[in-house]
Parts: sequence; structure tokens; C-alpha cells
Amino acid sequence: CCCSCCLWITTAILLVLLIAAAAGAVFYVFYRPHRPSFSVNSLQLSRFNLTDTSLTTAFNFSLTARNPNKKIEFYYDQISVKILSGDVVIGDGSFAGFTHGKKNVTTLRTVISRSNDPIPAGTDISPLKSSLKSKNLPLKIQLETKVKVKAWKIKTNKIEIRVTCNGIKISIPSGKTATLASTSNVNCKVDPRVKIIKWTV
Repeated sequence: CCCSCCLWITTAILLVLLIAAAAGAVFYVFYRPHRPSFSVNSLQLSRFNLTDTSLTTAFNFSLTARNPNKKIEFYYDQISVKILSGDVVIGDGSFAGFTHGKKNVTTLRTVISRSNDPIPAGTDISPLKSSLKSKNLPLKIQLETKVKVKAWKIKTNKIEIRVTCNGIKISIPSGKTATLASTSNVNCKVDPRVKIIKWTV
């Protein structure tokens, strides 16, 4: 009796997995889902002032978001933005949430800054000081948000994603003239922060 019960449970689990796999295959064939992509349009640095205890910066940042899908839409919450040099965060900001329609390209713009912000105790700022001397600053941009995915009438729960853009270099401005970052070799990678998607109608 116990063996028969275990057999039925195992059969039921295998049947559920088979149905789920078949549904996933049908969904993929019909919708051909692709991740959204992001690219850095421009990044300007108009102010950079570093002391042993505080940091002041001002960036103008423009980003392009692309939805390559013909049958899938994305609904983004507010997007937080951090600019880092090494392990030090040198600017914070955000983009407003938006709806990313099918086959849509959206340009986002914001100001990323720090205003005389104290540097946390124990932070190694020697790489920043070296960059200040060489007038050349290596940067990384990190975006974090939550997004819902809609295909036909089906929506997922919110999924956390992180976008990391590496390979940015910018000169430190002298005087009031802003500098423009080199973005030709910038690569932006999209990573979901959770692996399980729950679908709701």
C-alpha cells in the first residue's frame, strides 16, 4: 500500500513537470522572449571635488532601454542608479518608472550627484586620489529596479533586476567645462536577482 502510494505521488509529480515543460516550450515558441537591453548614450561629469572626508560630484546621464520583443511588455518601478569608481560610490540618482512597450526604444535622462557627502570611515580612497592626479576616472554604473513582464493577458509578479555597465572612462574636469565619458566599449549586462517567476492572470 505504501509502495503504491509512493508510485502514485511520483507519477503525479512527473506528470506536473511534463505539463510545465510542455507549457514552457509552447510559450517560448509562440512569444520568443528576449531580455531587455540597455546602453549608455552619454555621461558628462561637470563637478568632482574630493577631500579626505567628503566627496562632491555632478553627472548628467543618458541611457537607452530597448525592448526587442514583439509580444511582451515590461513595467518598470523607479530605477535606482549608482556610479562607482572601484568600490567607492561617487554618485546616486534615479530614473522614474515607465512602461516599456513592444519593440520600443526609450531614452532616459537624469542627474547623478553627491553634494559634500561624508566618506564612510575605513573607505580606501587612494585609487580615487590617484585618478584625481592622472585626471582619468574609471567608472562602473549600476542600476537596480523591479519589473513586471506582460505577455498577452498574463503578468508576472515583480522581478528584481540589476544592470551593470562596465568599461567607462572619463576625464576629471578642470574649471567649469564638463567632460564627456568614452562609452564606445561599454557593455551593459542585465541580471535577474531571482530565478523563479510566478505567473498571474
